[in-house]
Amino acid sequence: MQQNSTGSFFLVGLILLHLNGCAAPVALTLLGVGAGVTTGTAVSYTMDGIAYRTFTAPLAQVERATLTALNDMGMEVDGAEKTDEGKAIKAKGADRQIEIELQAISSKTTRIRTVAKQGWFFKDRATATEIILQTERILGKA
Repeated sequence: MQQNSTGSFFLVGLILLHLNGCAAPVALTLLGVGAGVTTGTAVSYTMDGIAYRTFTAPLAQVERATLTALNDMGMEVDGAEKTDEGKAIKAKGADRQIEIELQAISSKTTRIRTVAKQGWFFKDRATATEIILQTERILGKA
């Protein structure tokens, strides 16, 4: 007899909604991660709200597209520096501190990792995702 995993996740989610205190939000977050929640463009996330994606494009091309995306989004670039694995870009927008890491996987493949910090504890996954989506849009035009 085969068990329906989607039904199981739904049932667990309903049970967790009735829990009191901090356990419910944490458990629901884990439920979403366990269910493999991603956007349609294959943006993935870590448990702490960091968005990442791999592009089939050289590091320099992804860097140019990322800087253009930040500019198009009205983000102020604080600087970019070379790292052992690629590049690190820092930017800011309103009350967000943006950190972007570009890692050269090969000469034709680059991984982008973005985090949008809001204050000390919160991370804005939507903004981190939008930076990746805008970078992808610009790469598609190149």
